[in-house]
Amino acid sequence: MTAQDFKDSLEIIGQEYSGAIPKKELFSLAKEFQNMSLEEVVSLLKSKNDDHRLGAVSVLDWKARDKKTTEKEKYEAFKTYLTHHEYINNWGMVDRAAPYVVGGYLFGKDKTPLYDLAKSQNPMERRTAIVSTYYFIRKNEIDDTFKIAEILVNDKEHFVQTAVGSWIREAGKRDEERLKLFLDKHAATMSRVTLRFAIEKFNPELRKYYLGLAK
Repeated sequence: MTAQDFKDSLEIIGQEYSGAIPKKELFSLAKEFQNMSLEEVVSLLKSKNDDHRLGAVSVLDWKARDKKTTEKEKYEAFKTYLTHHEYINNWGMVDRAAPYVVGGYLFGKDKTPLYDLAKSQNPMERRTAIVSTYYFIRKNEIDDTFKIAEILVNDKEHFVQTAVGSWIREAGKRDEERLKLFLDKHAATMSRVTLRFAIEKFNPELRKYYLGLAK
C-alpha cells in the first residue's frame, strides 16, 4: 500500500462523483489503507491536494483507533502527526485525527505536549491542543480541556475560538457547573464566537445572561 495507490484509488472514486469526493468515501478508503507505512503516509501528507492530506490524517486516525495497534505503533502515529504538523493546516484535518492520534495516545500520560501546542505560533497546532482533549472528555476527564481553554480563551484566530467554545461546551455536558464557573470568569472578555459556541446547549435564559456579560 503506497501513497500513489491511495491517490489512484481516490481518483477513481472522484470520477464516479464528478470530482467532488464525499468525505464518507474518503474516510472509507483511508480505512482500507490503515496498514500503509508511516513513510507512505508522510508522502501523502506532503501532497498539495487537500483530499490527499485529509486522507493521510484519516489513515493515522484509523491506525490510532484500531484495537490491534500496539502502543509503539500508536506512539509512532502520534509522533508522525506532531512532527509533520505544518502539513496539517486546516481545521478539518485537525478535527479528524487529533482526538485519537494525539489525545488517545496521551491519555493516562504526561500532557505536556498539549500545553506546548497551546502556546504555538501556529493556530492549527493550538487547535490540536484543545481538540485532542475530546478523547479525555469521552473518558470523563475534563481538567485538561479547561486548563488548555484558559490558555486559549482570548485567542485571536477564528478556528481556535470555535474549537475552544466547542470543547468547553462538550466538557460542560459532563460538569455544567465547571463550565459556568469558567464562563463567569471569562464571558466578559472572550470573543463572541467562543462564547456563542460554549453556551449553545444552555437554555435561552442562561444564554441571554452570559451574552449580557460580554463587552
